[in-house]
Amino acid sequence: MIRAAVLCALIAGPVAARDIVGREILASDLESLPQADVTLLGEVHDNPVHHANQARAVAAIKPAALVFEMLLPEQARLVPADRSDAAAMDKVLGWTARGWPDFALYQPIFAAAPRARIYGADVPVADVRRAASNGAAAVLDGYGLADALPAEEQDARETDLWAAHCFAMPKEAMAGMVQVQRLRDASLARAAIRALRETGGPVVMIAGAEHVRDDIGVPALIERADPAVTVLSVGQVEGGGATQPFDLWIVTEGVKGRGDPCEGFGSTTG
Repeated sequence: MIRAAVLCALIAGPVAARDIVGREILASDLESLPQADVTLLGEVHDNPVHHANQARAVAAIKPAALVFEMLLPEQARLVPADRSDAAAMDKVLGWTARGWPDFALYQPIFAAAPRARIYGADVPVADVRRAASNGAAAVLDGYGLADALPAEEQDARETDLWAAHCFAMPKEAMAGMVQVQRLRDASLARAAIRALRETGGPVVMIAGAEHVRDDIGVPALIERADPAVTVLSVGQVEGGGATQPFDLWIVTEGVKGRGDPCEGFGSTTG
């Protein structure tokens, strides 16, 4: 994550680091983000405004590489040279078939960096199941995955995931889900570092907002793996709040007509 001392060296112009780190920004600010080796652009997956904002930032950054949470590594190699046809890309990548929101929401992001190398950081289903039962370290080495989380953090993560799953699963199952979350974060961090080393950067990552948070997400894992890499986390949240766990964040409205995702699960309280 970028902190004040690093930002002072990176930001051009008179804007001080203290005026940028840890604050809400506007969509227009995406065109002049602080430079970093890796910029993480978070999202709520089905929010069209979030993807439009990501495309805006990507066009300004002109990354050498784009890392997508939504693509497996082997899928990333299938991205065609012509990124203008959303329907064709959707078919080639099997995007809709894997359950992600409409590819038309994401196509402008690809098109905003037509020459960027594409990397996938998704985790195969078999590895997800293995992590849930045997731990993330059974699937991927390093990134602190073999270390137990502090008890307070473990409990907080389990509670958050329980709520995110509408309290429809046993609370005891959340320990395995935390392992899956840690595996996904580590896979994203690994892909970002690989992309930086292979292309020289800059690198932009497209991922869910929870993955790009700078306290427990990908930024912390990149810093652990290679402290020399500068990382900027840009979150997008619906509704907002006084503070958010990102270097910078944008507050947007939610998706109209989305409804309650927990409605079909019965009880939605713990």
